[in-house]
Amino acid sequence: MDQTAIQQIYEAVKSNVGKVIVGKDEVIELLVIALITNGHVLLEDVPGTGKTMLAKSLASSLSLQFKRIQFTPDLLPSDLSGIHYYNQKSGEFEFRAGPVFSNILLADEINRATPRTQSSLLECMEEKQVSIDGITMPLGSPFMVIATQNPIEQQGTFPLPEAQLDRFLFKIKMGYPTSEEGVELLKRFKDENPLQKLQAVVTKEQLAQAARSYTSVKLSDELLGYIVAVVEATRTREDVQMGVSPRGSQALLRAVQVYAALRGRDYVTPDDVKAMAAPVLAHRLALRGMHRGTAATEHVIHQVLQQVTVPTEAMPHGV
Repeated sequence: MDQTAIQQIYEAVKSNVGKVIVGKDEVIELLVIALITNGHVLLEDVPGTGKTMLAKSLASSLSLQFKRIQFTPDLLPSDLSGIHYYNQKSGEFEFRAGPVFSNILLADEINRATPRTQSSLLECMEEKQVSIDGITMPLGSPFMVIATQNPIEQQGTFPLPEAQLDRFLFKIKMGYPTSEEGVELLKRFKDENPLQKLQAVVTKEQLAQAARSYTSVKLSDELLGYIVAVVEATRTREDVQMGVSPRGSQALLRAVQVYAALRGRDYVTPDDVKAMAAPVLAHRLALRGMHRGTAATEHVIHQVLQQVTVPTEAMPHGV
């Protein structure tokens, strides 16, 4: 496998998005990992931290079709998937495709839509297809949902169910910029919006090649066992009501493979698993009692990593 191809994609996207977004290299790296693995991302933070701007900057950096839809309580599933309508000129029913028929879908404020509309994304996110009037239609490749939500404001919102959270590869917090980053941000937007000048720097073919090549990153049986042990440990804790599902362990596997490739290696180490564990697994936990929120679930994951024995023979054979 040629790790440099994956590294070049990340460096090109980071440099391009960095013209708009200041100081979020780790967040950009997670977005690139999700993009290469055909995963989905939930951006959660307070308003004004750049969630929508980040999604738009990523889309502008890629030669892919981008659609955005603002989620509201009156949004219907057909507003996402599309409808068959009667064309009076032709005298026939025709299909008008919705925004899910794109490569990158920005679902802005996803928790403002009703559970019925939220659930209409389940088939799209997991199976990369949509069923309309009994007809199943494939979505584009790649297909990535970037959803945003505000964790503070609860009025008029509908929390995402666990089944939908489990379909996101990452849940990412943007965080506030530092003082220096805040000054740099003001300088960039003082005269104009730099987003309007962004040009695509990565092609669809490059992404397809990266998506095919990252799976050749090697993992030893001991390391696969380590991933399973971490996931299983989340299911036996007294403070956890629902642990990580097998889908979560598969997501962690894909994430660590790309993470290792971004560091120029064709094999995964235990440190790669530790680095990806919280962003991949934390949002898949349901805790008991009053322990809620991203900080609490991330703390559980960090405790699990301290408790699970790290394999000493983690290098794959032949490396």
